Amino acid sequence: MSKYVEIWDEIRSYLDFAEKSFFWEEKIQVTQKNPDDGDITVRINILKKKIESCTRCSLNLNRKQTVFGAGNVNAELLFIGEAPGEEEDIQGLPFVGRAGKLLTDIITAMGLRRDDVFICNAVKCRPPDNRTPTDEEILLCNPYLKEQIEIIKPKIIVALGAVSVRALFKSKESIFALRGRFLNFNGIKVMPTFHPGFLLRNPTYKKHTWQDIKLVMKEMNLPVPENKEKNKKQEVNSI
Repeated sequence: MSKYVEIWDEIRSYLDFAEKSFFWEEKIQVTQKNPDDGDITVRINILKKKIESCTRCSLNLNRKQTVFGAGNVNAELLFIGEAPGEEEDIQGLPFVGRAGKLLTDIITAMGLRRDDVFICNAVKCRPPDNRTPTDEEILLCNPYLKEQIEIIKPKIIVALGAVSVRALFKSKESIFALRGRFLNFNGIKVMPTFHPGFLLRNPTYKKHTWQDIKLVMKEMNLPVPENKEKNKKQEVNSI
């Protein structure tokens, strides 16, 4: 009888050990799967790593690196461009070429710095020869963009060009028709306006972009220059 008792005690000890090990393992798994949702930096870094390893579309075959975005992850203002160009692909940062300098000038004219806002693109990899991203590429990259927006929670989005508008609203309506008024994306106000690259080729449209930006400034309670005729030329030249 004592032999059976001894065997039973060993079985019970093993079951107790297995039960504790099981629950401990589950606890570790839960902790790993659910990092602190309130920690924006943790969530941003997790998303960035997902994007870095992305192979959803063929753009991953020729990229030097992905371009996640840059700036203040707690920003009230988010600028969304189209896709990285050659310089962005090399440096891994958005808007670093001539178009980037113009965007910096726009942000400075608002009384802000690039560190005050967040800047990203609708598509995270450079298309060959800087071509416009296809509808499929925009669609496949869209979950990343929407997760960025959900994490950052900006008050206002400035959509730079038709691709960023298409990514947010699946709209192919002309940017000429959409600009100058706020749209709504999941409760966030979106101002469509011309892409800085377009403005470099068509500088006469800078004045229209500045009008759009002043609406954004007003919504953010930033000081807006008085709309006097003598100041118009100076305001446009500032960008």
